[in-house]
Amino acid sequence: MRTIRLFSILDQLRVHKRPVSAEFLAEILDVSMRTIYRDMQTLQAMGAPVRGESGIGYQIEKGYFLPPLHFDPDELDAIILGMQMVAARGDGPLVDAALRASAKINAVLSGDDQDRYSVAPLHAYSVHGKNDESHIEYLSPIRAAIRERQQIKITYLDLRDKESSRNIRPLGLTAFDRVWLLTAWCTKKDDFRNFRIDRLQEVEQTGVKFRLKAGQEFRDYLRTL
Repeated sequence: MRTIRLFSILDQLRVHKRPVSAEFLAEILDVSMRTIYRDMQTLQAMGAPVRGESGIGYQIEKGYFLPPLHFDPDELDAIILGMQMVAARGDGPLVDAALRASAKINAVLSGDDQDRYSVAPLHAYSVHGKNDESHIEYLSPIRAAIRERQQIKITYLDLRDKESSRNIRPLGLTAFDRVWLLTAWCTKKDDFRNFRIDRLQEVEQTGVKFRLKAGQEFRDYLRTL
């Protein structure tokens, strides 16, 4: 039982980018704070890269990588279905990436989990497949531009079939049932704008970098919804 709790503590530290308090861990794991303090001492004695500061909390040391230790059945189901949805709705590079990631995950699972993962009776299917999006090839350069924070120039056909060209700062992508939607900061309108990937006529890399600004990030747009 304690071993499982130690794994759970590492899982919590792994998914939180900021320090996690002993009080939070005690509440999540339904144990006392004294138990958490003892568990942390045990993890540190075992060599786990865990650092704690009084009044701040615990976190995993930067620069260390902890391989996945355990997935519960619901987590495995979520991974399986998520990978299959990427394969059903993504472009070629995303599909290949999902297959590689799935193989890496399977490689670190225990024997029993590997069996469940490889033959799980779960399947994700999209009735709106890739053929519904003739311009899905733009996904890869757009994803690269988002990662590299590179401004792009697009030619876009709106829902009234009016064509326009503009420079945008690509911020994020959303996969809906029927379409992929690009959220960007439009330098012409000086505001957020959304563009359907299947309505893009051309995407051109400009080589111009941009910095994320407060109030102009993807998370800022999501707060407006």
